[in-house]
Amino acid sequence: MATPDPKRWWALVPISLAQLMVILDGTIVNIALPSAQHDLGISDSGRQWVITAYALAFGGLLLLGGRVADLVGRRRTFLIGLIGFAAASALGGASVEPWTLFAARALQGVFGAVLAPSALSLLTTTFTEPGDRGKAFGIYGALAGGGSALGLVVGGLLTEYLNWRWSLYVNVPIALAAFLGALAFLKHRPGLPGVRLDVTGALLGCGGLLALVYGVGETELRGWASPLVLSVLAGGAVLLAAFVVRQSRGDSPLLPLRILRDRNRMGSFVTMGLATAGMFGAFLFLTYYLQAVLGYSPVKTGLAFLPMSAAIAVGAAQVAARLLPRTAPRLPMASGMVLAAAGMVVLTRLDGHSAYATHVLPALLVLGLGMGLTFMPVYATATAAVAPEDSGITSATVTTFQQVGGSLGTVLLNSIAASASAHYVAARSRDSGPEDPVAADGMVHGFAVASRWSVALLLLAALVAACAVTVGAPKRSEREARA
Repeated sequence: MATPDPKRWWALVPISLAQLMVILDGTIVNIALPSAQHDLGISDSGRQWVITAYALAFGGLLLLGGRVADLVGRRRTFLIGLIGFAAASALGGASVEPWTLFAARALQGVFGAVLAPSALSLLTTTFTEPGDRGKAFGIYGALAGGGSALGLVVGGLLTEYLNWRWSLYVNVPIALAAFLGALAFLKHRPGLPGVRLDVTGALLGCGGLLALVYGVGETELRGWASPLVLSVLAGGAVLLAAFVVRQSRGDSPLLPLRILRDRNRMGSFVTMGLATAGMFGAFLFLTYYLQAVLGYSPVKTGLAFLPMSAAIAVGAAQVAARLLPRTAPRLPMASGMVLAAAGMVVLTRLDGHSAYATHVLPALLVLGLGMGLTFMPVYATATAAVAPEDSGITSATVTTFQQVGGSLGTVLLNSIAASASAHYVAARSRDSGPEDPVAADGMVHGFAVASRWSVALLLLAALVAACAVTVGAPKRSEREARA
């Protein structure tokens, strides 16, 4: 039996830093956005592009980024992604015009789409022993689940005590540390022979995802019945259908359909998409609830999410990492989603006078623990037993489901919350008169209704994990059995 690389645990440091940076940037700008809008004179209708530009580029180009990692080499792609992400972050922090910030956020998404799949692919090929794999994916899963909540904390601290520009500048030292760690501890391997880039497939797949993410994002401003929204979504569906046809017939497909035909892998993909759809709604609702209803400052709002990040870390790195080498992955996946749904049920009971310590905190702890239990085995199962030439694209597919699921879930649940709030306010105004202050109660009612839909999404994820993921517990090697 080959001796494991003694540097493999040091290799986890740059991989983890890169993952944390990419996930963190999905939310770190949220709290800093009002300050950036004021400084740069961004209009109310244009401010969404600070968030949307990143989500569009990142979600739309992930599949292409994964295939580039297989073609060029994962370590080389990883280093290129780090340099580009740091440069784009510095550009955004130095912005003096709105268009510069929009462009910088789009560039962050582009290089993030290169960086994220290469990081997960490097993790998959570095840790192959079941015991080591469980620990490594436990740490990775904790960062993947907790990074978004941590982004709110860091964004609030940097905005209040420095300024909004540091929510972007902070990526430069993180990327530099990861770059130096990658040079020291990650092995260089050339691109895999026989892997070619399907340009037509890339245009179809990336175009379809871009249209889907953009169309859903525009529903917040235009509504689902908007002709533009319907046209973009229909165009995205046509492009994705053409992409599937292309992949089934091409000699060197961008996304080999054999990856999706594997029952356990596809079950993990869908579980990830549904989980993030339900979880990202909690971030959105609670951010507004804590600030608009309970009157929290940006820093206090960010710190309020810190227990959730800690719970995710415990669930992934301590509980799931210990369970996975001993049990079938569907057990922690499904139980984690049921636990997360239970935490979300608590959030459906919030009202305008709920206390953080007795209502919000218990929900965050249970929700975070459930997410940690789920994310770690999802990553490990989705990337297990993948052919070397498919490692990059498989990693990209996991992240695509995570990103697109989160984006679609956020917009869908926000639309449900806004509609429920409007109906509540209208009904109360008719009953009590227009002078009755019901706006805050209407907002909380909308959050509660949307949270019930989040519960449904999380329970559906539990059902998918329980029924679709059928792989058994991994066999322990002789070395592990003697330990």
